[in-house]
Amino acid sequence: MVQILLVLPGTGLGWDESVYISQVDDQDPVAFFSAPRARGISYLVAPLVSFTSSTTLLRVFLAVLSGAALLASLWIWRRLLPVPVLAWGGALFAGLWMTLYYGPQAMPNLWCAFGSLGAVGCFLRCARRGEDRRALAGLGVCVGVVALMRPPDAAWLVLALAGAALLVGSWRRPALFVALGAGALLGVAPWVVEAFTSYGGLFTRLHRASEIQGGMGWNVAIGDHVRALQGRMLCRPCTMAWEEPQTAVWWFALPLLAGGGITAAVRAGRRDTAVLASVTAVVLALPYLFLMGYAAPRFLLPSYALLALPVGELVRGALTQGPTGRRPLLLILVPALLLGSHFGVQYQVLQSVLERNHKMTGQLTEAADAMRRLGLRTPCTVTGPLAVPVGQYAGCTSRQSNGHDMSITKEGLRQMALRHEPIAVTTGKDRHPPLWARNWPSETLRQLPGWRVYVTPGGGRPQH
Repeated sequence: MVQILLVLPGTGLGWDESVYISQVDDQDPVAFFSAPRARGISYLVAPLVSFTSSTTLLRVFLAVLSGAALLASLWIWRRLLPVPVLAWGGALFAGLWMTLYYGPQAMPNLWCAFGSLGAVGCFLRCARRGEDRRALAGLGVCVGVVALMRPPDAAWLVLALAGAALLVGSWRRPALFVALGAGALLGVAPWVVEAFTSYGGLFTRLHRASEIQGGMGWNVAIGDHVRALQGRMLCRPCTMAWEEPQTAVWWFALPLLAGGGITAAVRAGRRDTAVLASVTAVVLALPYLFLMGYAAPRFLLPSYALLALPVGELVRGALTQGPTGRRPLLLILVPALLLGSHFGVQYQVLQSVLERNHKMTGQLTEAADAMRRLGLRTPCTVTGPLAVPVGQYAGCTSRQSNGHDMSITKEGLRQMALRHEPIAVTTGKDRHPPLWARNWPSETLRQLPGWRVYVTPGGGRPQH
């Protein structure tokens, strides 16, 4: 409900969303699908997108579905943790601005968080009771969901859980390894098959995916993630100033809070749950904190979901009564005030993120309207900066001759222009259009100062 009330009104599709949705939207052209992407989120939205292009309905659908997924992933832990711990852990995770923002969005990271949270819970239930067949099947399904959404995240998740099974003697059950392997293989299968059918092979796709992501290597990106918490969707390069340090207080406190939660869990006889959740969270965060040269708050959502459980243990202990039935008022008020301040900061960041989204929606809508005023007709092609989202708003396909979404050569675009096909070219600040488009009808974009859009004279060749 909070997502629908706060996030839904006025939010338009972002760049990545446009790509994922276009893959299953029969009413609009398909955007170029770059090597690192996986189609899990496209499969998720396909039932709705196949019969409506309404962004509002999509947002409501995903908000309801993500809320149900959070409840289901926490319910898996019902046999492992008390309800108050799950309630506090779920509330803390759901209250993060990035959880609220991405809940109604067609993006894969939050679904990796739900899958990871469910997978660790199923793993522990299987490890403790080998005859829990539902949990065993759930483990495979949860790992498969993560692999379908983001194969690299699934690899790190399997590494963490398989490593735990090897290290703890009582957890060395063959069924656990089978479920982990089967879930990962089934989930990643579409990505691997597509590698051979569309990218020239598995290693070619992996190489191209690594290039687009800047290459995997030692790179301490902790500072990038801290600055991104101010509300930056993608910090690449992350040169923004750190002007709002209050947005990262909870982030620096999280390891200490999780440590306190582990201590509380040990006292309550629930050491395994808190330790495995925390260790898995750390493993899932490692590639984003130390192996990638850029940051985005959504990357760490799986880690936040898992760390919310030990923190829930700590909060439950701080706010509930002790054995004597009495607890000093100060020990209740202080945690309550801290929690209130935390949620207040999260709301503040969410509001600034939503304001930027609304501004972006207006800019892309204006660009699409300008193209139509200049006579652009569908079917059409958009090229230049912001071609992918502008194309989605204008109902055109997007073709780029460079960058991550390269799907045509410069000569190929020139030939399209010579054939008078309906083309629109966007240009940013201090940029000029290609020579073949410089005399085309153009219009400045008021909401994007310094930007112009050029359209084929007459809107392109007549349709027959």
